[in-house]
Amino acid sequence: MSSELYHIKQQFVLGAYKTLINLTLPDPNSPAYTPTLLYQARAHIALNDPESALKLIPADSENVAVKAAASLARYVSASQSEDKDTVDAPLEELRDLAVEIEGDDEEVDENDKAFVRVLAGTAFARAGEIEEALETLGVDTEDLEAVSVIVQIYLSINRPDLAKKQFERSKRWAEDDLLLQLIESTIGLATGKDSYSNTSSFYTEQLGNPSLSSPHLLTARGVTRILRNEIQEAKSDLDESLEQQKGNAEATAALVVAGGLGAMKKPETEALWTGFVTEQPNHPLVLDVLQKEALFDEFASKFTVPPLAA
Repeated sequence: MSSELYHIKQQFVLGAYKTLINLTLPDPNSPAYTPTLLYQARAHIALNDPESALKLIPADSENVAVKAAASLARYVSASQSEDKDTVDAPLEELRDLAVEIEGDDEEVDENDKAFVRVLAGTAFARAGEIEEALETLGVDTEDLEAVSVIVQIYLSINRPDLAKKQFERSKRWAEDDLLLQLIESTIGLATGKDSYSNTSSFYTEQLGNPSLSSPHLLTARGVTRILRNEIQEAKSDLDESLEQQKGNAEATAALVVAGGLGAMKKPETEALWTGFVTEQPNHPLVLDVLQKEALFDEFASKFTVPPLAA
């Protein structure tokens, strides 16, 4: 891997998506063209802008990884629209591609096959097809990007034990890769290992890189600081993250939590929450709070206050 392509992959891994999408694509005849195109397309998708990914991807490409990126973008776009019936077609495209790469076609590059598995597995996981996602990614894989997605899936279904097993297995064959460190930090963030010290140190180290600008990392460190009860420091990270990426749902959700823990005055926090509920009605935090409010009202309606003793 060239140093230029390594830097591009590093930016994607650390969530420097805006920096990545502003890079100029190499010449189409360059070996770095397709990998760079794929990372840029995935960066657009990560920024919830699948339409820009589709504009970037050549419609006539015969490369299986490029086709998979287009299908993932179409799936994300369809899942964001009101017409949910359109989500099935891109998922079927990804299923077909996942089957195609398992054939005996020696012309398909192994790196492209790995990209297809990661992109298809990502789509299946987002669609709630957990078993299909894990089968596509391959729980015995030696592709670290696939392991990263598998770990995210296990953490999302509250199986940190299986996520840890994937990490420990990966250490036996993966080099001291940046992505491996990120996987370890993600597990630490989910489990609270060593009071989040390793996770906090990792994010701080990466944010110290003057060539990197990542609101994603700032949000992650902000969340870590909330969990470490460093509330004002968390607010500082989250404010900076929102300056770089205005309206980001995850940073705003974390800032609401920090505000509720005393980082902001109560009226400011309430105003932020009201706006967040309006703009992100389907965010997990909003759905969770509304569900708890409904449960409280339900139980309260069944509770009869006894009369005061005479």
